[in-house]
Amino acid sequence: MRGDARFAPRAVLFDLDGTLLDTIADLADAANLMLAELARPARSLEEIHSFVGKGIPNLVRRCLTDGTHAGEDEIDAAVGVFRRHYAVVNGARTRIYPGVVELLERLRGHGLPLAVVTNKAEAFTLPLLERMAIAHHFDTVVSGDTLPVKKPDPAMLHLACARLGVPAGQALMVGDSANDAFAARDAGMPVLLVRYGYSEGMPVDSIECDGLLSTALEVLDHIGPA
Repeated sequence: MRGDARFAPRAVLFDLDGTLLDTIADLADAANLMLAELARPARSLEEIHSFVGKGIPNLVRRCLTDGTHAGEDEIDAAVGVFRRHYAVVNGARTRIYPGVVELLERLRGHGLPLAVVTNKAEAFTLPLLERMAIAHHFDTVVSGDTLPVKKPDPAMLHLACARLGVPAGQALMVGDSANDAFAARDAGMPVLLVRYGYSEGMPVDSIECDGLLSTALEVLDHIGPA
């Protein structure tokens, strides 16, 4: 890990949940509404916190199978139940992390194109960005169902860079989990990880990256001459 690394990116890519937005309350509400409808016991916020990161199907699967069992048909049906509830609560209790809006404004002020690269489905990503009034900061959004694969596959990052017209090696990724770190590494770009995110229950300081951030604004400390 290069904690003092500095870069001169031509674009910056951001994860969404756990990096730009604290969405855990809405995800937990939708998950527990789903579980109640399926006559399953509720999950704690801490459990759901550790399940977030690889998209809705993975979140639903873990809600139904961690420490218990569910068949594939039940899991498949539960995904639809979750989506129905999440469409209602999406953004209701979401909060923008401190410093995020100022960071986006300052990066835009430097003329840097910005992208969101998230494993969240587009049907929830785009309305959430609009509801939180940050959609206008981004030149493109690559969601969890834009391609057949999700992070940690680097294809999502390559697509974002292609849309921005910037080689992957000249972009910077900012995320909160091993999904982001592995995707960035395989795409050939540096990656910074926030300490305050979700990271799927894995200690973020155990993930190989180019810097750890306590606040979003610390991204700026890694941009500029070495």
